[in-house]
Amino acid sequence: MEANSETYFPPFRNVTKQLLEKPVVAVVFATMNRSGTALACVNAIASQSVPPAFVVVADNVSTDDTAERLLALKNLPFDFTVHRMTENRGNAGGVEEAMEIAFSKGADAVWILDDDSWPRPGALEAMLEDPYDDSTVLHPIQIDPKSGKFTWPLQIFHEGKWGLVFSMDDMPPGKQTKSRGVWTGALISKKIRDAIGPVRGELFIRGEDEEYPWRMEQSGFPHAAVHNAVLDHPGPSDIVHWEFLGKHFFFEYGLADWKLYYKIRNMVWLKLQQSGAIKALSVACAYAIACCRFDGFSRIPLIFRAARDGWKGRLGKMP
Repeated sequence: MEANSETYFPPFRNVTKQLLEKPVVAVVFATMNRSGTALACVNAIASQSVPPAFVVVADNVSTDDTAERLLALKNLPFDFTVHRMTENRGNAGGVEEAMEIAFSKGADAVWILDDDSWPRPGALEAMLEDPYDDSTVLHPIQIDPKSGKFTWPLQIFHEGKWGLVFSMDDMPPGKQTKSRGVWTGALISKKIRDAIGPVRGELFIRGEDEEYPWRMEQSGFPHAAVHNAVLDHPGPSDIVHWEFLGKHFFFEYGLADWKLYYKIRNMVWLKLQQSGAIKALSVACAYAIACCRFDGFSRIPLIFRAARDGWKGRLGKMP
């Protein structure tokens, strides 16, 4: 994960706001071969003090009993759809299809979760406490249940500048705080989706979480963290935080080869779109150095392959 406090973003344009007292909300998430985890997420959604109208789960061609156990759920306080994907398209492709289904059912907004992110009972109610502004991306605070700190450091705007915060102790007072770069837990209106387009499913995983929030901000749609809305979401156990060329980086030890491939490929591709070739190369070099330092030199061929594919725009599922 990269957090760059120096990245230039254009001023937010004047976006016409629509205030909805009770928007029709759908929850979406993707899963694969994690029946217990997916069931825990659905049960957490069902326990909301204000439940959503719809829940759409994209099943990425599970080979275990995930789809069957989800389909067996009864007496849920919302319309429930298990979307059986025709192929495994990762989290990005699964959420892309689930979002489109939710909007086709009449949702005013979709709440994006991971299958291992479980909202506390009052989370959705807290986000809808005030009339809903369909031009702002609201999101809960993500807490790692083990550490009690934020799952990932959160970028917030406070006292005239952007900075990183790591726990609720670091947050300013109030009900909401201006933030950016949030994917998991984001409540995205149909208006925003129509303005910027669907999730880019060909990123597969570890790319949609940065590319889609970037597109939203570039189009003038701000984020806001809702303090009283909490999402329990386990974070990585082994993570290194360092700064390189004025940017903050977060590196996870021992990622599986396929996860590291998508992370580097998508990062290089996205940095090319955002900042051009020089920045893309510098970020790729930073991650290559980190991989060699923390995981060893054996992963250099994988790193080169991922960076090359990102540079050439070869997206989709890892060959």
